[in-house]
Amino acid sequence: MDFNDTAEEAAFRDEVRGFLAANAARKDLGRPTSRARSIVAAELARAKAWQAKKAAADLAALTWPTRWGGRGASPIFSVIYQQEEEAYAVPRGVFEIGLGMCIPTMMAYATPEQLERHVPPALRGEEIWCQLFSEPSGGSDVAGLRTRCERAGDDWIINGQKIWTSGAQFADFGIIVTRSDPTVPKHEGLTFFFLDMRSPGIEVRPIRQASGASHFNEVFFTDVRVPDSQRLGAVGAGWKVSVTTLMNERLAVGDTPRPDVDDLLELCRHLELDGAPALGNAAVRERIAEWHTRSQGLKLTRFRTMTALSRGQTPGPESSIAKVVNASKLQDIASYGMDLLGAAGMLSDPALAPLHALFQEALLFSPGLRIAGGTDEILRNIIAERVLGLPPDIRVDKDKPFNAVRHG
Repeated sequence: MDFNDTAEEAAFRDEVRGFLAANAARKDLGRPTSRARSIVAAELARAKAWQAKKAAADLAALTWPTRWGGRGASPIFSVIYQQEEEAYAVPRGVFEIGLGMCIPTMMAYATPEQLERHVPPALRGEEIWCQLFSEPSGGSDVAGLRTRCERAGDDWIINGQKIWTSGAQFADFGIIVTRSDPTVPKHEGLTFFFLDMRSPGIEVRPIRQASGASHFNEVFFTDVRVPDSQRLGAVGAGWKVSVTTLMNERLAVGDTPRPDVDDLLELCRHLELDGAPALGNAAVRERIAEWHTRSQGLKLTRFRTMTALSRGQTPGPESSIAKVVNASKLQDIASYGMDLLGAAGMLSDPALAPLHALFQEALLFSPGLRIAGGTDEILRNIIAERVLGLPPDIRVDKDKPFNAVRHG
């Protein structure tokens, strides 16, 4: 591993630091930004304004071609930007899917005219995109989808349902994978489109989460008409396009969710157990040491990924390790922090709860991290098969026509 920036990377880091210092306020670490609350209209407007500032500074899409407002830079530059921005209280969670997954897919498959229409507004934050993949009956199996499309002259008619679609409630456009042929194996009968989220027949229903927020949604399609000109890739080749989308998923190397070990230490410094400081309790110290060890392992794994990016290499499936460890660690620390707080752990009002309800909000938010971007089980399979070389799971539906596979 190489822990140092190259001269070019160091110069870029200085540029980013200057931009952020001039245009954003640093986070108040004592008052963490909540991810357990819904994005409201004012926050959405703030996010659009921030995205426009980044685009004007040529920092909004570093790895994109220069023709589309990018720099054609290595992914390591995106990682450096993320690391530096993490220290600032800027709006996040609105454009990551569109700019990190949807628009790169458009670049690979859309026509030049479509790109001229859609890429610049997305980059400037004027239009928001969402990704319509997951379905209620599919679980973690994207190819198990049942939303169907049928050809009708120069159009396609889409009927079905998607779920867990982040940002669909304020998205202008979306990318969607559908089933066009149920008589072939599940990966072969898929067709991919992009569509206007305000098309007749689309209904978005926000899903109420345990925290009271609604970050993601159910989306229903009833006779939604999409022109064949908005098809991405060949008919029946939707899985190939879907893989392109997933391969473009943003690397969250610099993003470590809170609360972490430092927050737990801060809590224990001001908390008493059995009349003595909690930090002196042997059981508490043992748990903190365990999570500190995990955090250091994650830190070194991120450095390994950054080293690969800096050398122009593509990180392999071992990057799944960070997601598996991070999601469970966040949930465990949040739960333990609430246990230590005792009755105060029931307070969810940031104005009343210790550390502004950081542990309470994280506990409500954290289960979603164990599902989003691949469940624990899927990621463990990836690690087992592609990193450790263990035999793959038996897949009884692999070569069967989709309509011959039992469901339910």
